[in-house]
Amino acid sequence: MIGNRGTVTEAAGFNADADAQKLREAMKGTGTNEATIIEVLAHRTIAQRQRIKEAFKQTVGKDLADELSSELSGNFRSVVLSLLMLAPVYDAYELRTAMKGAGTEEACLIDILASRSNAEIKTINAVYKKEYGKSLEDAVCGDTSGMFQRVLVSLLTAGRDESDKVDEAQAVLDAKEIYEAGEARWGTDEVKFLTVLCVRNQNHLLRVFEEYQKISGRSIEDSIKREMSGSLEDVFLAIVKCIRSKPAFFAERLYKSMKGLGTTDTVLIRIMVARAEIDMLDIKAQFLKMYGKTLYSFIKGDTSGDYRKILLELCGGE
Repeated sequence: MIGNRGTVTEAAGFNADADAQKLREAMKGTGTNEATIIEVLAHRTIAQRQRIKEAFKQTVGKDLADELSSELSGNFRSVVLSLLMLAPVYDAYELRTAMKGAGTEEACLIDILASRSNAEIKTINAVYKKEYGKSLEDAVCGDTSGMFQRVLVSLLTAGRDESDKVDEAQAVLDAKEIYEAGEARWGTDEVKFLTVLCVRNQNHLLRVFEEYQKISGRSIEDSIKREMSGSLEDVFLAIVKCIRSKPAFFAERLYKSMKGLGTTDTVLIRIMVARAEIDMLDIKAQFLKMYGKTLYSFIKGDTSGDYRKILLELCGGE
């Protein structure tokens, strides 16, 4: 298990061989027993799924992901295949997909890079290089530009201070510098925002945000919205929100992926899969607090079929 606030926890009495057999049976002959696939995969941890993959290959002589891939389709297939990947492999795959072909899904780059820890980013960097033969930084630089690119490159260095020390004098200075780089002048010196938001530790930044509010009379989020636009605004806002509360950040992303017409399935799937073992319990609590409705009810109303069923299992009840 990756965290201890997840909805997906280790299955008791786990038996990889038995699970591999169940999955094989579910795919034998015509048609597929999706219920079995959901029952097995949504209730095992990533580590347990790796053992099921090994057992399947050993006993059947085929790759489980390949087999499922040819049996399933649509969003349900996407969720199932994502569940089989190790966390950094999944993140690297999502980043790669976001940059492949024409156009870039900036939201994916932001969701992942603004919310992962230094250790997570270092592993993602290594996995990306190994899987795709080039560095993630090169890929990002080839697909983005300007100050947005510079913020992502900074995040990719995985160099954020992770101590919990607050330097009072420095916090006041940081707040003043950001204020003077934005609200207090014509045009915005975005590098100052980058230096403070991408380098300082969480406790220190929370102090900077308080101080900023005092100096400027508005929240740092408000200033970013007033001063910036496009992807740069989005990435700075994501960093600030993740510093304040990752579960709240993800709750808002989930809400926005489902409210209104249509569903942004890429976002919904990415968060439900990536956070299931880490902080889904906290995300659900935040969602209810922020929107007065359960995440479960939102997913239920916005999706259908086996796709809905597997997401609701990952959500773990009301």
